Amino acid sequence: MTQEPILLREPSEGTPPVIADPTELALACEKLEAGTGAVAVDTERASGYRYWPKAYLVQLRREGAGTVLLDPIALADDLGPLQRVLNGLEWVLHAASQDLPCLAELDLAPASLFDTELAGRLAGYDRVALGTLVERLLGYQLEKGHSAADWSRRPLPVDWLNYAALDVELLVPLREKLEAELDAQGKLEWARQEFEAVRNAPQPGPRAEPWRRTSGIHKVRTARGLAAVRALWEARDELARKRDRAPSRVLPDSAIVNAVLADPRTIAELQALPVFSGRVQRRYTANWFRHLQAARTLPREELPNPSQPNDGPPPANRWADKDPDAAARLAAARTALTKVAEHRQLPVENLLLPDLVRRTCWRPPEDRSVDGVAEVLRAGGARPWQVELTAPELAEALRTTAKG
Repeated sequence: MTQEPILLREPSEGTPPVIADPTELALACEKLEAGTGAVAVDTERASGYRYWPKAYLVQLRREGAGTVLLDPIALADDLGPLQRVLNGLEWVLHAASQDLPCLAELDLAPASLFDTELAGRLAGYDRVALGTLVERLLGYQLEKGHSAADWSRRPLPVDWLNYAALDVELLVPLREKLEAELDAQGKLEWARQEFEAVRNAPQPGPRAEPWRRTSGIHKVRTARGLAAVRALWEARDELARKRDRAPSRVLPDSAIVNAVLADPRTIAELQALPVFSGRVQRRYTANWFRHLQAARTLPREELPNPSQPNDGPPPANRWADKDPDAAARLAAARTALTKVAEHRQLPVENLLLPDLVRRTCWRPPEDRSVDGVAEVLRAGGARPWQVELTAPELAEALRTTAKG
């Protein structure tokens, strides 16, 4: 009979206060420094509410020190003591790539890390949410419900703080379980390589033409229409940045696309459209209309290309028409890699990045030996364990589908 998980509603040591004072931070850092082992780390942001993806709460827990909650906004100029303690430690995070960028903005970076989400994937779990892994491996159920909250709000409600503290309460015990499991499966060295890749990953640069990611843009068929989408997107982004508001809260993507498709010829026609008729939006309608007008008169040579620029291969569903040989290579590669992933009990996307597989199959190397393919994979960022497992299979797939 399966035992029911124990529901955790609040931290075992009570709700920690939020530290927003340099003196209190210094005391907390002394406790953290006196603790032992790795430190569990998490952040809460205000995605969907604020423009900048900064941390509005940082949660820490270390054996012997307990849980620390701190306000990085209030302490922005006083984080030196925390940097000196944390930056020399191993961190345990869940989905580390989501938290590391906003922590780096605070000059906080781990000496090494353990990512429990990534560890769960490598261990073969099909569901790797924090709550799911904690329940399955530790027998506790975390009460959820505030992940999408506006964490820039002050003061933060007690139930939000309980939720935030519970996110680090069991991270270190979870790490120990997953580490033992990876070790038993012979995957611990793979995990270490993956963790280092996450820790050393460069900050993502700005996207080329980010306005093309506007939801619903596929409905806009003309270059002139795309210019209007671009104009509204850029105007919205500028306003969102100035107000530190999530762009979707300034003007939804759906409203941008609807305005472009409706092609209003007067401010009144624009104000008659959904969203633009609202009380708040009416203050900005003249601004939106001005950008629509500018797009109408844009010289032809300044219009965007209807086809999205892409330095990679086309979507895989078009390969059969564009290059049947490449389509055959990709099919063979996917079949081979799926077998390896199933044998090793890994998600195939963790075995090798799908984009790297597509690029290798679209423009294969002249040298299709194992060494030649391995060189391409390493250049594409594959880790040593990935190259070892996949280069022989990919080389075989490329050779067997080659004309000759």
